[in-house]
Amino acid sequence: MTEATPQLAWPKLAWKGVTKRFEDRTVLDGLDLSVAPGKSLVIIGGSGQGKSVTIKTALGLMRPDAGRIELDGKDTVNISEHARRKLFSRVGVLFQGAALFDSLTIWENVAFRLINADGVPRKEAKDRAIEALEQVRLAPAVADRFPSELSGGMQKRAGLARAVVAQPEILFFDEPTTGLDPITAAAINELISDQVRRLGSTAVSITHDLASAQTIGDEIAMLHDGKIIWRGPAAELRMTDNAYVSQFVKGRAEGPIAHAV
Repeated sequence: MTEATPQLAWPKLAWKGVTKRFEDRTVLDGLDLSVAPGKSLVIIGGSGQGKSVTIKTALGLMRPDAGRIELDGKDTVNISEHARRKLFSRVGVLFQGAALFDSLTIWENVAFRLINADGVPRKEAKDRAIEALEQVRLAPAVADRFPSELSGGMQKRAGLARAVVAQPEILFFDEPTTGLDPITAAAINELISDQVRRLGSTAVSITHDLASAQTIGDEIAMLHDGKIIWRGPAAELRMTDNAYVSQFVKGRAEGPIAHAV
């Protein structure tokens, strides 16, 4: 009697042959990339290599010119707006710069999706927002303040609370430590790792910060000229003999990656 072949699980999220062009420039060139359920993948690469476009296509903010993007094996590109909204109700995003609404209090920022998309009553939404703020080590007293009253690091924590408040299945992090000092950046990296583990979420991040990449990522993939040219465990990032990765990690001007003067 032969053993049955194990059933392979779908990737949680996958880009399959994704191409995106802007006029005569190809930013994503048949991109193939996937992330397994419950894993944290970090995408690195130089400026203008398509990292942000990769995330924006996955979020439905940009439509690819070719290829498929799948969430749990289901196409997210060629579907109705209603189906897309339902699909992406399972997603949380920490935007670069936190992207808080200046005119709303911190708790209203955190609870924005709960109130406006999920129909949660305001009292319950505030309670859940305060709980999420406590998860990212912000005191309840912060809830009634406005973004302008918080430091950059505190705003980033509030943005993280907003990303996790609905307990999403997938989290996207867009340059989560940009503009932060090293100590605050390290604290944000630790919080991100804690929240991803707590929720059991799948995470996709883009960053220039290699310390951040190795802290929050199970795996790291390098994007160059619209394709993934290296992928491996975070611990192997600085040990690979891939010439592109080595040049990027060591910050050398000389190497296969052309640089602008």
